[in-house]
Amino acid sequence: MKALVEANGLTKRYEGRGGCIDVDIAVYPGEVLCIVGESGSGKSTLLNALALRTGIDDGTLTYTTPEGEALDLLTLSEPKKRLLSRAEWGFVHQNARDGLRRNVSAGANIGEPLMAIGARHYGRLRETACDWMSRVELDAARIDELPSAFSGGMQQRLQIARNLVTGPRLVFMDEPTAGLDVSVQARLLDLLRTLTGKLHLAAIIVTHDIGVARLLAHRLMVMKDGRVVESGLTDQVLDDPQHPYTQTLVASVLPV
Repeated sequence: MKALVEANGLTKRYEGRGGCIDVDIAVYPGEVLCIVGESGSGKSTLLNALALRTGIDDGTLTYTTPEGEALDLLTLSEPKKRLLSRAEWGFVHQNARDGLRRNVSAGANIGEPLMAIGARHYGRLRETACDWMSRVELDAARIDELPSAFSGGMQQRLQIARNLVTGPRLVFMDEPTAGLDVSVQARLLDLLRTLTGKLHLAAIIVTHDIGVARLLAHRLMVMKDGRVVESGLTDQVLDDPQHPYTQTLVASVLPV
């Protein structure tokens, strides 16, 4: 099976220092990969580089289309990058307000990505929006309310619906449960696990929370000072960490 997205030697520097340095990564269809590490480890820089939201200083980055063509993302034209991000990728922000249009209704937030790829029939757009509100456990009767009328956890679920409505093959998530109450986190994690499984969705998730990685990820990458210091199957890395930094990270939250 070909990797859906693959990077080799990916590097993004900030003022001579490495945001992420010489990273190799491959994510396959239907696979959930979590990138963990402390603040400043480079994990969000890596996520943004993979999602083409920041420039890349060195390395290669390719994406395999549904037809099996390997696209060189670093030489792709801007219009093609925009189409890719609209139709085949999603990006879930840590703060839901950064990923929502706050001046339009919940239904319009879900419908807009479909309109961006050509959908125009109002009735079908509204029907799809209602369906997706239900799928992310939001009351479809609130379809005409603004995002500000929803709680933080509900806004995050609305943002997830906005990202998944187009049927992407790959979704990037930046600390999707950060700042939420523990009970809300638990419901959101359960929802994410269900959706990624049902939709056979590949996901790259950045988190500092080992518990999130344990629950969601098939594979785990650990970053420190911009570099990947350990990677492997999630249970393998968490149950038998090899790198001293990983051992310290795991011990701090999962004491023996």
